[in-house]
Amino acid sequence: METALEKRYIDFDATGFSNEELLTIYKKLVLPRLIEEKMLILLRQGKITKWFSGWGQEGISVGCAYAMNEEEFILPMHRNLGVFTTRNVPLNRLFSQFQGKENGFTKGRDRSFHFGTIEHKLVGMISHLGPQLGIADGIALAAKVKKEQKTTLVFTGDGGASEGDFHEAVNVASVWDLPVIFAIENNQWGLSTPSREQFNCKQFIDKGIGYGIEGIQVNGNNVLDVIRTVRSIREKMLQDSKPVLLELMTFRMRGHEEASGTKYYPEGLQDEWKKQDPVDNYTLFLKEKGILTDALEKEIHDSIKHDIQKNFDLAQNEPLIPAAIETELNDIYAPFTQHVIAPKGDQKEMRFIDAIQDGLKQSMEKYPDLIIMGQDVAEYGGVFKVTEGFVDLFGKDRVRNTPICESAIVGVGLGLSIAGMKAVVEMQFADFVTCGFNQIVNNLAKLHWRWGENADVVVRMPTGANTAAGPFHSQSNEAWFFHTPGLKIVYPSTPEDAKGLLAAAIEDPNPVLFFEHKYLYRSLKAEVSTDYYTTEIGKARTVRQGTDLTIITYGLGVQWAEEYLDQHSEISAEVIDLRTLLPLDTEAVYAAVKKTGKVLVLHEDCMTGGIGGEIAALIAENCFEHLDAPVKRIASLDTPVPFAVPLEQQFLPKVRIDEAVKGILKY
Repeated sequence: METALEKRYIDFDATGFSNEELLTIYKKLVLPRLIEEKMLILLRQGKITKWFSGWGQEGISVGCAYAMNEEEFILPMHRNLGVFTTRNVPLNRLFSQFQGKENGFTKGRDRSFHFGTIEHKLVGMISHLGPQLGIADGIALAAKVKKEQKTTLVFTGDGGASEGDFHEAVNVASVWDLPVIFAIENNQWGLSTPSREQFNCKQFIDKGIGYGIEGIQVNGNNVLDVIRTVRSIREKMLQDSKPVLLELMTFRMRGHEEASGTKYYPEGLQDEWKKQDPVDNYTLFLKEKGILTDALEKEIHDSIKHDIQKNFDLAQNEPLIPAAIETELNDIYAPFTQHVIAPKGDQKEMRFIDAIQDGLKQSMEKYPDLIIMGQDVAEYGGVFKVTEGFVDLFGKDRVRNTPICESAIVGVGLGLSIAGMKAVVEMQFADFVTCGFNQIVNNLAKLHWRWGENADVVVRMPTGANTAAGPFHSQSNEAWFFHTPGLKIVYPSTPEDAKGLLAAAIEDPNPVLFFEHKYLYRSLKAEVSTDYYTTEIGKARTVRQGTDLTIITYGLGVQWAEEYLDQHSEISAEVIDLRTLLPLDTEAVYAAVKKTGKVLVLHEDCMTGGIGGEIAALIAENCFEHLDAPVKRIASLDTPVPFAVPLEQQFLPKVRIDEAVKGILKY
């Protein structure tokens, strides 16, 4: 079979490779190219809906995957089909994935290479390009903590490296000496934007200097150089555990995806790069060495094409996935049945913050693979001193100060989970979670639903106002996440629940946002069991019984409701503390509504878009015939949280409770 080139333009050095291995590499290099040929035909026929081409970049994908140990994780991107094939992912499952069939990896819920497979040690990307870099840090951290001789390789593109996630992940890996190979697939274009409009440095390896790590550049179209370089980096990394920036030079021969085309390329550019084709050049090289003949080439191609067709037919003949609401909803969370451990033994008076600290400490003792991460959480103990003394108890491997980089650290937590560990990430203030928002709502929340992998991460969120801390340290932002399927949101209001719910959140293999009201930290005390125990997630608590009206609330709202009712003994109110916002205990809500027929929903968050609106809507839909008055909501003003005490008190809903209650009771 004729190659597309008559002359070879790449110099290959076969030193260290046997003829048999050179031929093995050839087969691995040809496989993704021939799959692409098939996929491009299928795209035109409408049998697949989208294709991100790696044509001309196979030397990178195949070379990197071939050089890595099969037990080491690789985190690929759009153009890394050769990673999946070199890792021997079954072709019929790949083709099922491309067509959205049941035998794929995401049950039709995501497309192309947006999936992972723990069996093959692959963690797929999401469309936001950067988040996989922090995940790679977490996987590498797990290997380092467990003292495993493993490295991790993660891909990004020259365009994706403009994301803040790139800086955060590389910096964390450098500071923590993590064995991560950051493979920058420099194909010189980000969709239609050339590199000169994306960064000003001459080459990516120059960035290594700023991070204090080594930068290595290699011709990504020379598969032997790629293999040799990655092998060399791996061996060195296993000795000194320092990350490396690996810049792989190549060119994207086709569009970002097929629909975008390549009309924006300067005339003749593709022709020049076609001379550097990794498959054609390597084919000529093997023929020059007498390792590959025309007959053998044809035999290999025919065999691969037959295998491709056979496996495509298997996928093509699969029925379309039946749409089943129950299936979709059931896969939002990883299966988990909580076995509640009731409080027992001695009790001790604890402040809210002491209870959180006790629950966290006992969880660290119960789970040796649990790691705590956050800004200043080690020797300093965190700004609220929740982890004070933990370094002495558990060591700095497990209690880790982080750079200021919320996105990377949430990603690290997810990487630890993928590697079989647990993570608690402390947001210094819940307000700062905006910088890690994408990791939470698009990675943690969707991972299990997309491809069945757990996201065993708890994000601790010191939250709330009433502390004169202003608009960036006082926000109630639980509603931002309440809209996101796949998360669990826990919000305790008592020391007893704070300890039990935190232990339960850590036990749960699903991602949990654990909100801790800062005002309650040192203002609220109660008797709390000193033994390890858990409180049921998803179960509301009846704070007090009553018949006149029902107050549904959570967090500091519980204290406000109790204080008000203590001052108004003439009012008999049922008070429901939700405790868990996702999943919401609607059964308890409806029962309490039906008991009194009058409802006040109280929360600290702003009114518009707050959780109270959803609760009021649920009550109206499901309990309308039991209502004796309109459902009333009270919440904070629809403004940012002000700093000055008089303004903050006006902002908070506590001052409006009396008017709201009396208004309801008039009906």
